[in-house]
Amino acid sequence: MRVFATSDEAQFALTQLSKVQFYFVEKLEKLSTGTSFKSVEWLRDNGSHGGGKRFEASTNTIFNRASVNVSQVQYEDRPDKAFLSATALSTIIHPQHPLAPSIHIHVSWTELKNGKQFWRLMADLNPAVEDTNDNVLFNDMLKKVSGEWFDSGIEQGDQYFYIPALNKHRGVSHFYLEGFTGNEQTPKAFSIDFATEVIDCYIALLEEKFSRLAPPSDSELQQQLDYHTLYFYQVLTLDKGTTAGLLIHNQNDVGTLGSLPAYINRDLLASWIALSDEAQQPLVQALVDLLPKQKSVHVTPEIKANIALAIRQHYATLK
Repeated sequence: MRVFATSDEAQFALTQLSKVQFYFVEKLEKLSTGTSFKSVEWLRDNGSHGGGKRFEASTNTIFNRASVNVSQVQYEDRPDKAFLSATALSTIIHPQHPLAPSIHIHVSWTELKNGKQFWRLMADLNPAVEDTNDNVLFNDMLKKVSGEWFDSGIEQGDQYFYIPALNKHRGVSHFYLEGFTGNEQTPKAFSIDFATEVIDCYIALLEEKFSRLAPPSDSELQQQLDYHTLYFYQVLTLDKGTTAGLLIHNQNDVGTLGSLPAYINRDLLASWIALSDEAQQPLVQALVDLLPKQKSVHVTPEIKANIALAIRQHYATLK
């Protein structure tokens, strides 16, 4: 049984983000007739400090990987913790077809014991094969829903999703607002509306794509495998949220790594060892070493568990 945060704001965030979670899952199930999402619950400290529930689709003809998670963690009974509570929706969808873009959405509410409270908003479109029309539609949606904060969100997103070692970005449209509090005119449901608008835009993009997709070519499948490898690399070497989640606790490793694509190119990943920052080279080498020696590798739950261990070992050596 999970013990939830008691503040009105945290309860509002959990209720509303849970509604968004069910809304997105319902839309995805309707879009991919025959695909069902199973519910998986995880607990922080046996539930005494909260936990979460995610809905995930197994690999099938529609989704390479799909996970929609809502969690709430709180430390109201721990005076030694500066952190009071965090409530988050975090989702990544990787379609099977290389011409259908992936999406990452993260919306979270954080409360600290010093009184600070803020939202974090993230949305990024991740096509393996770029479609300019999709990019325009997605950015137009972001501009409409974020209003005066659009420029700041794009600027922060472009910085966050840049990969210096490869001189590339992960994705084509990046939006990120850290420590967002809005102003007197900001509606209470601004962040909830943001998540819903992103979901509606993404579903519309997929519906349009699925209505006219031909079987993928070998070239398109290779582009997807290589792009998913870049996604894998960025998440495990640069994504602060993923790294922090793994270092803070080991009670939800598979869920924390739910954003990883199902298949990656081991040879391509190995070629990036020498390009990586010197401090990160041992980590990238360790990731390559734990993968089977074949070009296309299936990222199984067992491999995810080993990845989590490798990341903890790497950062332990840096202390």
